[in-house]
Amino acid sequence: MAAPSAAPHNTEPALPDERKKQQLPPKSYADAVEQEPPANGTNGTNDANGTNVTNGNGTEHDDSKQTGHMASVLRIVDTGAPETKDKQEGRPQFERQESKHEYSAAGLDDTPRTPPRNKHRKTGSKSSNSSQDKPSADEKESKSNGSDKPKKPKVKDHRKDTTVFETVGEQNGSKLISVKTTGTYEKQIQKDQKEAPKYEIGEGITSGKKPGQRWERSAIRFAPLNVPLHRRLQTLVVLFHTLCIAICVSAFCFLCAIPLFWPLLIPYMIYCMSSKASTSGTMSHRSEFLRSLPVWSLFASYFPARLHRTQELPPTRKYIFGYHPHGIISMGAFAAFSTEALGFSQLFPGIKNALLTLDSNFRIPIYRDYALAMGLASVSKESCENLLSRGGPNKEGMGRAITIVVGGARESLDAQPYQLRLVLKRRKGFVKMAIRTGADLVPVLAFGENDLYDQFQPDSHPKIHKFQLIVKKLLGFTIPLFHARGVFNYDVGLMPYRRPMNIVVGRPIRVVQSPHPDQEDIDRVHERYIQELERIWEAWKDDFAPNRKEELQVLE
Repeated sequence: MAAPSAAPHNTEPALPDERKKQQLPPKSYADAVEQEPPANGTNGTNDANGTNVTNGNGTEHDDSKQTGHMASVLRIVDTGAPETKDKQEGRPQFERQESKHEYSAAGLDDTPRTPPRNKHRKTGSKSSNSSQDKPSADEKESKSNGSDKPKKPKVKDHRKDTTVFETVGEQNGSKLISVKTTGTYEKQIQKDQKEAPKYEIGEGITSGKKPGQRWERSAIRFAPLNVPLHRRLQTLVVLFHTLCIAICVSAFCFLCAIPLFWPLLIPYMIYCMSSKASTSGTMSHRSEFLRSLPVWSLFASYFPARLHRTQELPPTRKYIFGYHPHGIISMGAFAAFSTEALGFSQLFPGIKNALLTLDSNFRIPIYRDYALAMGLASVSKESCENLLSRGGPNKEGMGRAITIVVGGARESLDAQPYQLRLVLKRRKGFVKMAIRTGADLVPVLAFGENDLYDQFQPDSHPKIHKFQLIVKKLLGFTIPLFHARGVFNYDVGLMPYRRPMNIVVGRPIRVVQSPHPDQEDIDRVHERYIQELERIWEAWKDDFAPNRKEELQVLE
């Protein structure tokens, strides 16, 4: 039996050639958007597989026989008509609150083409289908008002004159919906701001304490983490020198706690008590390699320290350098005369110098060997005579020199920053030694030595100062109550401050050797020595002591 013939399907062609033959305008994206579907849904749509299409008359035809490409149009519109029973089953139902023109969608043909800009069709495309030729009720109503374009709907809530949604524009089938506030919204905001209470500090309000104030007022300033490596190395070397005696004593006690080292420690202790290396004047333990190590350059650059010469010294004579002031630990004397960091051998070639310190320091295990290797010697009378009368080219001390910190422990108690007080008027023993050995006196003034540490003022703490003097008289040394900076902070610790030191070597004072000098000769040379110190101060105080609080004072 022959299959029933399909009813003719009069749809608008989609291919450009067919549309041109029928004198239809080109199909575009805007055309699909502006097409109005029939109000009663008489035009059929493709099924799930896209093969069978049912028209309004109930007949169906096969798309495989259709040569044209059919454009599908989908539009969700609420017409306001009463619900009918012929709705498709299984289609979800939604309760709509927006206007009937708010949501729309249109299917396009699958032909890849770009729609022309600013060319929208004013009228819908022609179609031979009778169901499409009949305008819907909404279209008739809009045409009767004289406008083909749909009105921009506004959705209002239950409150009066409160527009919630508003259609902003329509282009290429898309609609933009924005939220619009009421007309009195901005006026209400301004009114609330004017009526809001304003508080001023001290009027109607009480504030608590400000957090972090104690940290802002803290006297301790911590060092940053991004400190360069060479500055960390400088701090490490200065820290070692500052705590050298404590480190050596601790190491010796640790070794004594291990019985395995006792066979070595007992002979070593006997050697330390019987050794005369610190007073023999031979300097046999002196190590030029240790004195010239690069680490001492780090030590001197920590402050930094500089050594200055005012006159050349011939190596055919012997010298006594008088170092002033003592300071707390005499950092400048160690850098200038116990190491080659400041270039002593370059400024004074041919002169072999020895820095003198207390004889008790050479009784400390391990530290004594370190001090002897650095060229230090005892400040005793025997040691000074041996150093200045032995050695040298003629074996009589020519080309030898010793450095004495004249002020001693007593002067360290007056070491205050930006002040220079010298304990010198009664210190004439070094002058007598110079006359007896025939050594020229060379005054040395260290600008900035007293600036490296802070300590208690003797005037504000008289009892502490008196106790320190008693200790000095009984033990031969005293302990200043000082402080400076730390390793990781700038305000608390035993590390010296990073303040510059300038060590100026003055002109030599010639003396005539005499085994038994008269007191008049001693006083005369002593007076010339003080005058040379004052000359150095007056010549260089503006360059090396610009922040001084007072002038040079020579005490007792």
